[in-house]
Amino acid sequence: MSTQDKVTLNDTMVYMENEENQQQTDIFLWANQVDARKNDLDIELFLFNKNYTPYSVPLSSSVEQQLRPLFLFDYINQVNLGAGTGMSVRDYELSEGEENVLQRTDINKVGRAETLVHSIENSRDEIVEFSETEHEFKRMKGIVARFTEKSDSSKVFYTMKLIAQGQVLKSALAWEYADGKFGSFRGEVGFKVPDDNQVLIIGKDIFAFNSAKFERMFGYEYKKQVIADQKIAEIEKAYKLSFPEGMDLNSLVMERKKTVNKLQKLEVGEVKQDQVMEYADEMQLDLMSDDNGAIIIMDGNDLDTFVNLINEDYIESKITGKRYEIKSKRLLDEPEGEPPRG
Repeated sequence: MSTQDKVTLNDTMVYMENEENQQQTDIFLWANQVDARKNDLDIELFLFNKNYTPYSVPLSSSVEQQLRPLFLFDYINQVNLGAGTGMSVRDYELSEGEENVLQRTDINKVGRAETLVHSIENSRDEIVEFSETEHEFKRMKGIVARFTEKSDSSKVFYTMKLIAQGQVLKSALAWEYADGKFGSFRGEVGFKVPDDNQVLIIGKDIFAFNSAKFERMFGYEYKKQVIADQKIAEIEKAYKLSFPEGMDLNSLVMERKKTVNKLQKLEVGEVKQDQVMEYADEMQLDLMSDDNGAIIIMDGNDLDTFVNLINEDYIESKITGKRYEIKSKRLLDEPEGEPPRG
């Protein structure tokens, strides 16, 4: 994504312009200005699935009347109330979720949020309309309201909410009460829209009104990522790796929660460069090196294999000869009377 394609802020609303000109959003000024023109905004609704693929959602007039209170007014009101009670804005990465603190972070730190917004802004022709038959509501992760100013469609911001699948109604399993009696639920699917404020995106700024739901929505675990970043730096120093053009270790790790979790307790350097390939050959694993001895990482599967190797997560049974990947392990104490190894 080029810097020209990224959504940025101007006059507290979003414009398409160079990212270098962006200023951090003054959320209190934003709330005052949007409050003044809150009824002059167009609203579009999208669903997105666990792969962060957006789907457009056509709306009936009765639902449109509920969108502003649910997806806009409550956000504005919470910020305005906070302005009167001394609420402060702190970077998500530096905050512990204190009282009367609104957490924010940069969208480019939250890859899945950036991907979702980029898809809506720049791949509109590829977004299809949601269909229960084709896409299944049970696979949907969240709902997005995209607001644009009627006089200038380039001014954009978003509010987002998680979908609680436990509150979804399927027609075959639900009844409805209408006209004084119970009957079968007539819709294909129904769900309760969460009434709490969760995530607001203005330009490059993400405001997490509910940090727990923000983390679940985008799989953003900053503290784990900090440790993962440290381990990535150690790996790059200890091992020679080769990637396809346009790919690097950091970008691969960021998209794989399993790998981020594995890196938390990884002891880098215990298995040396040449031992990695010997270990891979011994375990008959599909991992290769180039002419310069660099280990080739073509995709996430190669990355997982490499991380498992340097964490010694493969073993061959001396009894059956079968090979196993160890999911968890606990170091045993040295046998009594035996000197420590190593």
